[in-house]
Amino acid sequence: MKIAVASDHGGFALKETVREHLKGRGFEVVDLGTYSEESVDYPVYGRLCGQTVASGEADLGIVVCGTGIGISIAANKVHGIRCGLCTSVEMARLTKQHNNANILALGGRTTEPKLALEIVDTWLDTSFEGGRHQRRVDMLDEM
Repeated sequence: MKIAVASDHGGFALKETVREHLKGRGFEVVDLGTYSEESVDYPVYGRLCGQTVASGEADLGIVVCGTGIGISIAANKVHGIRCGLCTSVEMARLTKQHNNANILALGGRTTEPKLALEIVDTWLDTSFEGGRHQRRVDMLDEM
């Protein structure tokens, strides 16, 4: 499975931690930047990750900015993206089970690395339930 990762400067350190963790789990990782803590604009990276996942160049994506809010908004502007900002393991499980989120957003300044990796693992290891949730996901994709 190929996973795209992207961040702005506020999420750079956590993106690097997540990237290495994903590689350690055997995933192919596409690093879309940014590549330092030099100030950049989060919409650029949220959109880039969204486009990479929506086009099928990557199966899933993970985006990180200071809070995860801005970059998740940017990713969700791309048609076909269902990006969920998660601050707990339970949110990660539910965003995959119920929303079939294809991008996970994290806050580099608001989520400790240990918790972030637990969120990532839960999100990756959880399956979409389908069923009654499929109709709602279809509605999202039609928007």
